[in-house]
Amino acid sequence: MKPNLTRVARIAILLTVMSAVAACGLPRSGPNKREIYASSVENGGDAFIFAVTPQVTRITSQEATYGFGSAFRGAGLVGSDTIAAGDQLTVTVYENVRDDPLLGNSGQRVSALNQLQVDGQGNIFVPYAGRIRAAGQTPDSLRETLTRALSNQTPDPQVLVQRVAGDGSTVTVTGSAGTRGVFPLEQPTRTLTAMLAAAGGSTEDPQVTLVRVTRGSQTGQIWLQDLYDHPEDDIALRPGDRITVERDTRKFIALGATGQSVVPFETRDLSAIEAIATVGGLQTNLADPKGVFVFRDEDPATVRALTGRTDITTPQRVAYVLNLTEPSGLFEARDFRIDDGDTLYVTEAPFVQWTKTVQAILGTTSAADSLTSVGQ
Repeated sequence: MKPNLTRVARIAILLTVMSAVAACGLPRSGPNKREIYASSVENGGDAFIFAVTPQVTRITSQEATYGFGSAFRGAGLVGSDTIAAGDQLTVTVYENVRDDPLLGNSGQRVSALNQLQVDGQGNIFVPYAGRIRAAGQTPDSLRETLTRALSNQTPDPQVLVQRVAGDGSTVTVTGSAGTRGVFPLEQPTRTLTAMLAAAGGSTEDPQVTLVRVTRGSQTGQIWLQDLYDHPEDDIALRPGDRITVERDTRKFIALGATGQSVVPFETRDLSAIEAIATVGGLQTNLADPKGVFVFRDEDPATVRALTGRTDITTPQRVAYVLNLTEPSGLFEARDFRIDDGDTLYVTEAPFVQWTKTVQAILGTTSAADSLTSVGQ
């Protein structure tokens, strides 16, 4: 009778373990392919699921385009010596009299007015000429203005105007530029590329570096490499412009049978196959190559194009699925674009859960054998 009781005990323990495994499940990296499909809109869920095909790739391939609008492109070069508020001027007046000059002492024919700062309204004050509008003029045109104003006070005055760029004629460069700081807007640095060169260029790869220019309430940005390749985008700068040089901040999330990580974009255009390679590829002992998903909050226009529905007006949850076992699967993965914020999720192969279940049962059975041996 004793062996029979032992056999019954072993069977009872085995049945209990199997029931527990079936009821509670085993640890895993996330939902399987069947569970994801069960959450689709077609099955009453809240996510659209699309198998990636050439048509799907064409609809979803909306490359982010950067560049400067007409407000930036239409702005001409600032005069190399145009006076602006904040500039400092030196005005030198040569008078054609020896005795009793207007501005100097007796016998002094040359009078210098140093460090005349152009005020916030763009004006300067010159004795006997009064308040003179300087901003927007060149030193030469201001010289003519002052000559006319002083001609009524002293015969045939000769005026010389020299300018030093002040705070009002500067551009700020920040970010990953070689040298960050405030730079004067002068003859050699009146365009974007010239100013970047003066600031030491970028410390990052031009292919993944963005240059953003903020002018008042307007902002434009461009890839640094595109700026080098397309001279028409080398815009003229204006006093007060803020230039920011920064590395591409886009990233995607990798989950499932590839491990868990947040991955920055290393190239401007990142395909699904490149994203998989970036995280080390599929783990052959875990991954299901038929269940590679890309989760995305898709814009309504794209979802309307994919579904043919006209009632979609808000962003939708979308899952794109790649089957890398099909002949065209790798080509589709090569052509499908990954967007900023996407989640790349690779499901576990079906045999993985089966293997875990068997190992759990066998491990518990061994424990049961030990228990029954103790009871004998």
